[in-house]
Amino acid sequence: MTPPPGRHLPIVAATPFPRAAAGALRDAQLRANLGRATRTIRDKRAAVVAEVPDWERLRERAARVKDDVIDRLPELVDQFAKAATAAGATVHHAADAAAANALVTELVRARGVDRVVKVKSMATQEIGLNEALAAAGVTAVETDLAELIVQLADDTPSHILVPAIHYHRGQIRELFARRMPGFTADSDDPAVLAGAAREYLRRTFLSARVAICGANFAVAETGSLVVVESEGNGRMCLTLPDTLIAVVGVEKLLPRFTDLGDFLRLLPRSSTGERMNPYTSIFTGVTPGDGPRRLHVVLLDNGRRRIAADPVGRAALRCIRCSACLNVCPVYERVGGHAYGSVYPGPIGAILSPQLTGQDAGHNATLPYASTLCGACYDVCPVKIDIPAILVHLRQTGPKPAAERAAMAWLAWTMRDRRRWRAALRTVRSGGRPLRVLTRRHGGRLRRVPWPLSAWTAHRDAPLPAGESFRDWWRRTHDS
Repeated sequence: MTPPPGRHLPIVAATPFPRAAAGALRDAQLRANLGRATRTIRDKRAAVVAEVPDWERLRERAARVKDDVIDRLPELVDQFAKAATAAGATVHHAADAAAANALVTELVRARGVDRVVKVKSMATQEIGLNEALAAAGVTAVETDLAELIVQLADDTPSHILVPAIHYHRGQIRELFARRMPGFTADSDDPAVLAGAAREYLRRTFLSARVAICGANFAVAETGSLVVVESEGNGRMCLTLPDTLIAVVGVEKLLPRFTDLGDFLRLLPRSSTGERMNPYTSIFTGVTPGDGPRRLHVVLLDNGRRRIAADPVGRAALRCIRCSACLNVCPVYERVGGHAYGSVYPGPIGAILSPQLTGQDAGHNATLPYASTLCGACYDVCPVKIDIPAILVHLRQTGPKPAAERAAMAWLAWTMRDRRRWRAALRTVRSGGRPLRVLTRRHGGRLRRVPWPLSAWTAHRDAPLPAGESFRDWWRRTHDS
């Protein structure tokens, strides 16, 4: 079993979520940007999903396929490797982030280049590939427009699909004026900004000899990789350079080529609110005279097989990175992605990051609490990941403070005996009477209490116990 990856990775929260969220909540511009963007995406998604009469059957079929992948992961990894190798690709296996970064760095150095172009890839962000390449003297140029914005700002993504969702166009124009060579426009019109980025990137595309991508899906049956995108930058990276390196999480596998149909219907509707994806590139191995002359596929584990062994948490590996859960999450909409401290933010990040790293890594143990458990994420997930159930599972299995463990042990002992439980309720009600008078103007709720209960009221009010139990009420109203 693969051990947890290093604690320095971009999927390890450096700050407890409550503290990071409190800072984000003070940024009114951030909340405005997020609210406007997520509402727009939500509305588009709802409209195109409503057009599909068999949407629920699609979700169910996709969930079954992904569960089959998780059940047969070693077998399908081997099948893909054999098929891709037979088609002319070179397949590598990386147990963790360090191994993957070392492999890719070695492959880039072998081509004698100090600059590569990249297609948007969550897997490469997860392992910190850009930073590893930079340490080796190689510049990785992000070619997705939103990723480019984040890179020019020396920032990190705050959304899986729309990494620059926390910027508005005025901020982007100012950034381009400062950091993008040749930018002279004084307009913040989106078409002008996109045109400037296009001109800048085109020069980079035409001179690139090595490109790096991920994959939305990998077909075990044929050894094919599938990349979907909406700008055409991916197609340029996948076809122009002579060497292509794909870093692919092993959970991206699908057993059969025919499985792709359902996923290519689910993904664009769930992610961008489109009926179909503008650019879908499917490539298998190397074809002489067409596209890259060398294709390297790095199959990344980095904790995935460990997740597959958890009977509850394993469903997180179904994720197809559509980001629909982020766009409906009331927590994400108010604090944004940076508060999660991981390249996987929002509800999916709250269950994926702690499982990939182990909950004792950094402050990842706080992420499963970054949720109201409202269930909206489960309702929109195209592969039916029950995120609230996994959040509860991680809360139960994660590390607990000694005081909390002692309190839960006392409660368990008390509730196992009817007489002890009744006595405890009487004691609590008696102690609550004077507090009800003191807290009347706060609706009968405690806002601040001394340690150790302050760990609760630091983030929420504490309700006072009812003045009368149900049993007492029943006796008073029915036994007479």
